Amino acid sequence: MPRKKRDIRRDYRAAGFDERQGKGDHKVYSHPLLKDDFVVTGADGKDALQYDEKNLRQARKELAEAKRWQQPKGKQP
Repeated sequence: MPRKKRDIRRDYRAAGFDERQGKGDHKVYSHPLLKDDFVVTGADGKDALQYDEKNLRQARKELAEAKRWQQPKGKQP
């Protein structure tokens, strides 16, 4: 059974993204370390689509990379 849009939205918030209302049922997620915004469309009870999952993975990847570059030089893994 596919995850729901509410699960995707919860994962963005848990990762530290700020949520703001877009047009209609769109929610826009942004993070201070990232230049791009990520959008989730549809009602909370709808099934998440493949591109929703893909966008979430991409957002997490970009955030991890940005955080890695924010660390002091001597503390990189």
